[in-house]
Formats: sequence, structure tokens, C-alpha cells
Amino acid sequence: MKLQRLLSYTRQAIDTYEMIDEGDKIAVGISGGKDSLTLLYALQGLQHFYPKKFELVAITVDLGFPEFDTSKIAKLCEELNVPYEVVSTEIAKIVFQKRKEKHPCSLCAKMRKGALNQAVKKLGVNKIAYAHHKDDIVETMLMSLIFEGRFHTFSPKTYLEDMDLTVIRPMMYVLEADVIGFMHKYELPVLKNPCPADGYTKREYVKERLRQLNREHPGCKERMFTAIERTLPDYQSDKVSKA
Repeated sequence: MKLQRLLSYTRQAIDTYEMIDEGDKIAVGISGGKDSLTLLYALQGLQHFYPKKFELVAITVDLGFPEFDTSKIAKLCEELNVPYEVVSTEIAKIVFQKRKEKHPCSLCAKMRKGALNQAVKKLGVNKIAYAHHKDDIVETMLMSLIFEGRFHTFSPKTYLEDMDLTVIRPMMYVLEADVIGFMHKYELPVLKNPCPADGYTKREYVKERLRQLNREHPGCKERMFTAIERTLPDYQSDKVSKA
């Protein structure tokens, strides 16, 4: 996928759900994975021509794994002229050594979001951009159906009242396959996920089931996304959430 196509998909989502307003200061949460680095490229590219002017800052929450090196991300941010912050934490130690969680993902995600939210408030940020793509949205819906018994997934735009922050997901129209193509074409400095639970989660299980369904019933993933979009007026825009 070329940058122009990425910008087109991203702007479509931003315009459809009014994700960006004049004067916004937006933080991009950078995990070091392909998705967040692609989002950084997209928003930095939009800065040059989007009619509503906005600032960008990139932030990485360092979970405390010793082999996690952010120097390549810092270099990319410097090349893109985007300020970059690293928030150091001991989340990995708490989750895996002190708590010894058998199912660590929920606690880790909660602590990571808390650290990120606190950091962005100190920087004067009013919006956080997450790199969830179309596949993530469909997978989350299936996870909710299978494991929770409800029809639920990420909202394009969510206001967090307790933090006075708005979460936006500008890559909601981008397929994971296109992100992978973009990663290879632009040689993104993707970091290996150091988490020992990586690849052994409920999401990985659902991801494989969705691949199988789409092979057996071509186009079903896109139809699922269409079904999700039809529900969005019920909870899009400025709905208050604690999530």
C-alpha cells in the first residue's frame, strides 16, 4: 500500500466521524508494532494538507522489558519532525513477576492505558489516536460475541469524561493486509514484541477463526464490518465511556 492510499483511508475515517478539530494536540500511542508506526506516518502526512490544523506528539509506554529498545522509533520521529516521549514503567515486572498473572493481557492493557493517559495530560494533549484497523474492529466484535455474549467493538471516537480526553481510531477503514504491505514498502522500524504472552491470546484465536471463515465464505469479514458500521450511530461521537 502506498502512502497516498493510506492517507485516503485515514482521511475518510476522520471526516466521517469528525475525529479532528482545529487546534487539536493529538498523541499517537506508539507500541513499536506495524500498526502504530503506520498511523504515525498517516497523521504526519495529513498534517501537511488537512484543512484543520493540529499538532502531533508520539508516545511509547515502556513496559520495562529489558530487550525493548526505542532508539529506532526515536530516529523515525526525528525524521518525521514529530516530538517523541518514552514513559518508563515497571508494568512487566508487576504483571509477570509480582502478580504472576495467568491471563496477563487485561491487567497489562489497563495499566498501559493508565500510564499513557497520565502522560498525555502532562503534555497538554486533548486527543489520543489508537492504531486499531478494520481487522481489529471485526475481531473485537467476534471476541465480544464469543466470550462476553454481547455485540460490541471499538468506537471510532470516544470521549473519556474522567480524563477529559478523546480517543480516535483513524485507521478503522484500513485492512491489516494493507498495513503489512505499507510496513514492507516503507521499511518501518518495527520492534519485536517482547511480551511472553504474545501469540497466545484470545485475540489470536479469534484472528485465526476469522481467517478460516473468510476463506470458506469470501467477503464475510467485509460484511461483518458493514454490520458493525450500521450500529455506530448508537455510540459514535461524544459518547461518555470509562473504557
